[in-house]
Order: sequence, then C-alpha cells, then structure tokens
Amino acid sequence: MSRFHLRTPPSCASPGDAAAGFAGGFPLGRAALCAARRQAGGTRGCPPPAPPSVNFQEQAAAGRARPPLRARAGLLPRPAQCSGPRRAQPRRAVPCRAAPPGMAPLVLYHWTQSFSSQKVRLAIAEKALTCEERDVNLPLSEHNEPWFMRLNSSGEVPVLIHGENIVCEATQIIDYLEATFVDEGVPRLMPEEGSMYYPRVQHYRELLDSLPMDAYTHGCILHPELTVDSMIPAYATSRIRSQISNTESELKKLAEENPDLQDAYIAKQKRLKSKLLDHDNIKYLKKVLDELEKVLDQVETELQRRNEETPEDENQPWLCGDFFSLADVSLAVTLHRLKFLGLARRNWGNGKRPNLEAYYERVLKRKAFCRVLGHVNNILISAVLPTAFRVAKKRAPWVLGTTLLVSMLAGVGYLAFMCLRKRFATVMLLIRTRQNYF
Repeated sequence: MSRFHLRTPPSCASPGDAAAGFAGGFPLGRAALCAARRQAGGTRGCPPPAPPSVNFQEQAAAGRARPPLRARAGLLPRPAQCSGPRRAQPRRAVPCRAAPPGMAPLVLYHWTQSFSSQKVRLAIAEKALTCEERDVNLPLSEHNEPWFMRLNSSGEVPVLIHGENIVCEATQIIDYLEATFVDEGVPRLMPEEGSMYYPRVQHYRELLDSLPMDAYTHGCILHPELTVDSMIPAYATSRIRSQISNTESELKKLAEENPDLQDAYIAKQKRLKSKLLDHDNIKYLKKVLDELEKVLDQVETELQRRNEETPEDENQPWLCGDFFSLADVSLAVTLHRLKFLGLARRNWGNGKRPNLEAYYERVLKRKAFCRVLGHVNNILISAVLPTAFRVAKKRAPWVLGTTLLVSMLAGVGYLAFMCLRKRFATVMLLIRTRQNYF
C-alpha cells in the first residue's frame, strides 16, 4: 500500500508567520516573500519552519483529520482555512480543466529541466488538472535558499502544495494526485487495484523509476565520450564541475548563517559529494548504462507483446495496454532525457529495439507531452549557463546598463559608418563625372 508523508502547516498563520512569508497556510510568491523579508529587516529571511513530516495514519488516529479520501491512501485532510488574504500569484498556469468548487488550487514548485519535475508536470497535464507552476531556479541555487529548505528539508524539486498539504518527491506527488482527484471527468493513470493491469503498470513504473537518471545526466556531461549526438555543448563539462564546487562552498556558508537548518545543509552537502564521486567514476557509469540496456530490453519485449495482442485495425497500444498510464509517464520522460543526453543511438534506432523507437515517435506527437516537454531539451540551462544566470541576478543594473551602453555605441557606430559610406560614394561619383566631362 502507498503512504503519503505530508507536512501540514498550522491552520492559521500568526502575524509573524505572515511577515516571514506564509499566509493562510500557503507559501507566498517570490515578490511577496522578498517584501516580507524586507519588512522583517532580514537579509536572507524566510518562512517559518513547517512542522516535521508526519504519517497520515498517525494523524488520523490522533483525531486531527477527516476520514481519508481513499481507504488505501489514508490522506491527510485540510485544517480549517485561514481568513487572511492569500497574496501568492502564479507565474503561469497549465490551461486545463478548472478545479472543482471548494477544491484548493494546486501549486507546484519545480524547475523545467529537472527530470523529476518533468514527470510530475506530464502527469498533471495527462490528468488535465489546473496547476500553478512556480520556477525554483536551480542555476541560481534557489533550491538551497532557506525559504525552500524549510519547505522541503532535502532541498529538491518538485514540491506540491495543495491546501495545507505539502507533498515532496515526484513519486509521492503523483500518487497523491491519483488518490485525490478521483472525479469521473478526471483521467485515471493508474488502474484500480485488483485489475489485471494494476501489477503490470506498477512493475514497469517501479522498474523505470529505479533508474539513476541523475547519474546518466551528470555522467554524460562529465564524460561526453560515452554519448553519440549529444545535445549538450562541449563547454558544459568544465561549467558543471565549477558549479558543483561552488555549490559545496555555498551550502557550507548557508549552514553557518542558518543554525536551525544546519543539519539539513550538512546532509545535502554530503549527498552532493557522494554523488559526484559516483557520477565521475567511469566504471560506475558503464555499469549503470549496462543495467539501463537490460531494463530497455524488458520494455522492448513488453511492447512487442502489446503489438501481438492488438488487432491491426485498432489503435496502437501503450506500454501496459490501450491506455496511457503512469508507466508511460515514466518511460516517456526517460526516453526524452536519454535522447537529449546522446544515449538514443546506443539504445534504439537503426534496427535496434524497433518497438521502443516507434513508441518514442508516438510519444513526441502526444498533445500533453508536446505542451509540457516539446521544447524543454533545446538546452540544458541548469548545467550550461549557471554563471550567466548568477551575473544577471546579482548584477542586474550593471549588466543592463552595460548592455544598453554597448548597444547605443554600436548603433551610433553603425549610423556613422553608413553616413560616411554614403558620402564617400557621392564623392566618388562626382570625381568620375568630372573625369568624363573633361
């Protein structure tokens, strides 16, 4: 059975909570947070820490929750809504089905190039849910800022907020969406327990989610010799190494500045060092890439079974049947990332795994996929341009002024050149005319 470990802020925020960035149990937008920080007089102020993660079943047993939405999920209910104003504004919203009356809006903190965020966003699009999306800019290390660390102590995206419920980690977010939005008009991505499709979808979903996608991503950037036709620029290798080094020193500094988050920052710093050792180890990378091929072999075999089971006059099936499931969400995003990293030709194409190749071509034409991921892989911004983002953020006035000055000088120079060119042509024409006259 699935369990959701939700964090529930207090039902009503105190004035101090509102000044620090929370009102009515909802985290405020970036502009409101900055205003609250300035009002509080702090330079790196942030919202008050949310209560520690709790098990929803323990909450229900303690009598602090309504009956669960589903007996299997045992979801935490929402406390009474605060009467305070809600100042958070969405940066953008996925234009899908409107939320039912009385249902709190969905707010997703994510980063577009994040693999885990992509899975959640695709699931939301496939379920046709309206969701306010707020970027947590990883190149600018916004996921390391205290306000976000208090939202999710691991400092990782995505994070979903639904009413007073805070759900972290992609798999738990998707399970929460499936268990919460059960109306007849909302598409289901997971079959009912007890159906013949449920174990099949669950198996391939867990199999694909177990792949170390962060190792593939960082490993292919650090060791481009493992890839073919990678979309990653050559200079990304040196950039990501310097970015990792800067992040380690930044986490150490933040731990000193925020004693209440010291343990969280130290734990994240240790995880970062451990990952770097593995992702820069060529033997480890070859091992996980070989394991990837075995997983894709299973997927290829399953796709072949679906094709054999389906009559020729019917629509082509997906991984687990004639419906698009959570297993397809995981597979679609995985194949898209492998294509970007330059691992596609190694794993499909040119007669190798033809069913997988045909499946990916169909995924690229799916409306929800195109809307969410159609233009994501043009450039891996989080790994390639961190320096430019930092300069633009920290020195915005200087950068803007310099850009305008250079543009003006270039414009003046161009105009001067065109004028001189025109006058020179006129002089030459007069000289030729006089020579012909004499």
